[in-house]
Amino acid sequence: MGRATDRRGVLRIDLDAGADGRARLRRQDTLVVEEPLEIRVGAAGPGRRRPLAVTMRTPGDDLDLAIGFLLTEGLVRSADDVRTAQLCAGAETPNTYNVVDVVLAPGVPEPATDPARNFYTTSSCGVCGKASIDSVRTRSRFAVNEDPLAVSAELLAALPDRLRAAQRTFERTGGLHAAGLFTADGELVVLREDVGRHNAVDKVVGWAVREGRLPLTGHLLLVSGRASFELTQKAWMAGVPLLAAVSAPSTLAADLAEEAGMTLVGFLRGGTMNVYTGAQRVTG
Repeated sequence: MGRATDRRGVLRIDLDAGADGRARLRRQDTLVVEEPLEIRVGAAGPGRRRPLAVTMRTPGDDLDLAIGFLLTEGLVRSADDVRTAQLCAGAETPNTYNVVDVVLAPGVPEPATDPARNFYTTSSCGVCGKASIDSVRTRSRFAVNEDPLAVSAELLAALPDRLRAAQRTFERTGGLHAAGLFTADGELVVLREDVGRHNAVDKVVGWAVREGRLPLTGHLLLVSGRASFELTQKAWMAGVPLLAAVSAPSTLAADLAEEAGMTLVGFLRGGTMNVYTGAQRVTG
């Protein structure tokens, strides 16, 4: 929709510039857009689909975000489970198209709306509102522990720079997370940016669902922030055998990666990295 960024007037203060050691300058700054996206899901028919989730996201690739969210939450299994998905006008004036309406294919059960399973998410945490860890521990149907992927440490070390070079919106705002899907040879297959790291991953997964590429055997997923439990779960649900992050993982992320047989790499910066699980896939 072309709404990923917006301009705002700011007062720029530089304490190291000017004759007296400081400078004050009025100028325009580019900010990343954060807006709510409501995901409605239900069967075909004249009735209105029920709201399932509201996530704070950066507009763009919203259909991929919605489909990826449904896949990683275990509500759909493939693109065949989705009959249609379309952006709809919201109640705002002018219309911002902050609603995605998903019609499920015949025979796909509609998700239950359980008050204990609150799907409201912020841009910093996608599972904050859920009642317990048990309610989000969705098990994948893909056996990533059997994936023979092997990558060299040298290749892994080169990937953050490749990811950063492809982040066009980050270059202008400095305020976006990124998720990039790479082949075992280090080729960037798809990159998505979003103010929420979980949304960036869902956008990558949704793209893979629509392209019929699941499971993502032989691929690795690199995220620009930390590796949380939720991102590890999303990678597992998509069949990704290796998740790498430029920052730290959490204990739950490491536990889930161990359970899944996934390789988890953290602190991937420069020529160093920590391999927390699945070290057999990192060679050299």
